[in-house]
Amino acid sequence: MKNKKINIFLSVLVVILIGWMLKGTFGQPGIEDMKSGFKEVAKYRNDNNTGPIQYVFAVTVKDTIWNEMIAYGNFKPHHKGGNTKVYYFMEGSKVPAQVGAGTVNFDPVFNSSCVGLYEKSAMGNVSMTKTPF
Repeated sequence: MKNKKINIFLSVLVVILIGWMLKGTFGQPGIEDMKSGFKEVAKYRNDNNTGPIQYVFAVTVKDTIWNEMIAYGNFKPHHKGGNTKVYYFMEGSKVPAQVGAGTVNFDPVFNSSCVGLYEKSAMGNVSMTKTPF
C-alpha cells in the first residue's frame, strides 16, 4: 500500500513538471508581443548555400523603441559566416518594396526614411545604428 502511494505521488509530480515545462516552452514572448508594431515589407536571401548567406529585411515600425528593435532583429534568421540586416522605417513613410544584396541594399531615394539599421555580422556581433544614412 505504501509503495502504491509513492508511485501515485511520483506520477502526479511528473505530470505537473511536464505541464510546467510545456507552459514555459510554448509561452515564450515573440514578435507579436512587442509594442512597436513591426511589419515586414520586403526581404531578401541570396541563393548561395555554399558561401555566406545574406539576409536583408525592410520593416516598418509604429514607434522607435530601440530595445525592441534589437530584439526583433535577434528574432530574424542568421547563419554562421553570413550577415543579417534589418532596415527600420516609420509607418507611413516611403519604404522600399524590394531589397537586395551588397553594400547598397535598396534605392537611395529611401535613405531619408530609414530610422535604424540592425546588423548581425558573420562573427555574430550585433550593432544597432540610429539614422544610418
